[in-house]
Amino acid sequence: MFSFDTLSLLFLFFLALGVVPNLFYSFGYMDHIVRKVHYLLHYFTFIASMAGVVIAGNPLVFLFFWELMSLASWQLILTDSKEASTIKAARFYFFMTHFGFVFILLFFLITSNGNLQMPFTKMHAIAAAFPYPTLLFFLLILGFLSKAGVVPMHVWLPYAHPAAPSAVSAMMSGVMLKIALYGFLRMLFVVLGSWQLEWGILILILGALSSLVGVLYALAEHDIKALLANHSIENIGIILIGIGMGMIFASLNLPLLATFAFIAALFHTFNHMSFKSLLFMAAGSVLHQTHTKNIEKYGGLIKSMPLTALSFLFAAVSISALPPTNGFLSEWMIFQSLLSSSNITNIALKISIPFSIFALALTGGLAIACFVKAFGITFLGLHRSTNAKHAHEVNRLMRIGMIAMAGVTASLMLFAPLFLRFFNSALTPFALPDITHIITPNFWNIHSVTHNGGVVSPVILLGALTVIAALLTWSARFIGVRYRTFHTWACGYNTNSRTQYSATGFAGPIRRFFAWLYRPQEYLHKTTIAGHSTKFTTALYDVHIKPLFEASLYDGSKKLVNIISYYVYRLGHFEQIRYAAIIFNLILTVLFGYRVVAHQFSWATFVLEAVIVIATFKILVLGERK
Repeated sequence: MFSFDTLSLLFLFFLALGVVPNLFYSFGYMDHIVRKVHYLLHYFTFIASMAGVVIAGNPLVFLFFWELMSLASWQLILTDSKEASTIKAARFYFFMTHFGFVFILLFFLITSNGNLQMPFTKMHAIAAAFPYPTLLFFLLILGFLSKAGVVPMHVWLPYAHPAAPSAVSAMMSGVMLKIALYGFLRMLFVVLGSWQLEWGILILILGALSSLVGVLYALAEHDIKALLANHSIENIGIILIGIGMGMIFASLNLPLLATFAFIAALFHTFNHMSFKSLLFMAAGSVLHQTHTKNIEKYGGLIKSMPLTALSFLFAAVSISALPPTNGFLSEWMIFQSLLSSSNITNIALKISIPFSIFALALTGGLAIACFVKAFGITFLGLHRSTNAKHAHEVNRLMRIGMIAMAGVTASLMLFAPLFLRFFNSALTPFALPDITHIITPNFWNIHSVTHNGGVVSPVILLGALTVIAALLTWSARFIGVRYRTFHTWACGYNTNSRTQYSATGFAGPIRRFFAWLYRPQEYLHKTTIAGHSTKFTTALYDVHIKPLFEASLYDGSKKLVNIISYYVYRLGHFEQIRYAAIIFNLILTVLFGYRVVAHQFSWATFVLEAVIVIATFKILVLGERK
């Protein structure tokens, strides 16, 4: 019923690191929640269900806890259900999570021959004998990666995470998405066992696209929680790049490189949990004080909320992969995995791997730009609203939660070699070699697995940066640099909150460069003076961006379903005189089908006959659309 192997224990440890700081923060956040009993009941059910998913030993137990996790998180999104947007987000999340559940159930029914109490370890033989293994792999992708927020199944995520209470947003983004990845890895290692090269390439491409799409839409966001939710899509993509490279190396019989790539993916899984949880906690603290998620209403909060500002800055530096943070270390390892493929001659890999390197590098640069905007507009400058002006630091429990999560983030940086050994030990039972003597020969350096790879030391990097900062500070004092505080020069105009950089203006150049992706709807509202177009008293520039995948794929699917349902309705409610017409069309279809069976098929007659059937069906049966 339950399994406590190395992978389960690793993710139980992962769950503890994500949950314990969140407990402190959540209890401090309680005064912001009206339905406290509802919140606590589903909050602890959510935590217990994620633990149940991790230790489940057969499909029945797994599906029970998976569904419990989905329902508990759905109810947590509805904690504050007064706003229509919250109900819409919860409905969207409910649909998408059960969309994935259907494919997970199909996967289990096929690989267990309908016996859902069969242990995972005994399902490998059935999966190996199944004649269509790629179908099983696609069921895994649709089932687990839709829950993880992978492009193009990601559109629910920027709606659901901002709608939930901030402590739940931290848990969903930092922990729940990785539980979905755990399920994917568990089925990959235990049930499928061996992988085709094309599977790894597909995961690699999905990861690269997710990282790019996530960071680009994060840059355009002004809702601080939606911005962070889009960055979750980005980082799930980075993790998938590592998993994809591990699958590729394993299929090419390169076990050392495969293990290194999987370790890098697990390392980034832990890292993203830490700094993304801390970011949502800091954002929740700002929301707790200002009562708005709009970045344009913040400003100057570093003066009144210094601990929150420092926590957000530390997490922002980590997620931007700046050295020597934990985010830098795991992305460095993923880069090393990608660059270790230079001797592979497969043409598909020579296209997909350089594209992934480009995507990962561009993602890193855009992430820095995004968090410069997020931190600068939120915490620096002048107050942009009355609520921001009167904000103050949050209560003690919320501060303890942020400090504890910052400690987890710092530990993943300072003790990275120890964590890498832990990750390797979790992978060795799945026929992957022990490479700790290669990548972590001591407790301060991390080596690449190849001879021409690099070496990085978080402790030495942090020490060098500390020494440089101390020397610069000492030099400034020794030279006697004088400081003078004065008003900002604004070309003769008065400086106020309305003349500062805005989030919209900061992202403007990037938004215009990627206009083909954003397709922004821009509005300018101004009150002119005496009809002069160049003279006005007030002006408001507004930009609305609807995600491309939602506007094309999902809205297009809804329109198609509406059209089909309309004609199905018409078929059930047309006049009796049309029954003769539908019988006539059925006879035509049968006659044309007989010609195909009798091998009297030709494309010319097929096209002509198809046009006749469609035309007669449309004219005689359906008639005009009303």
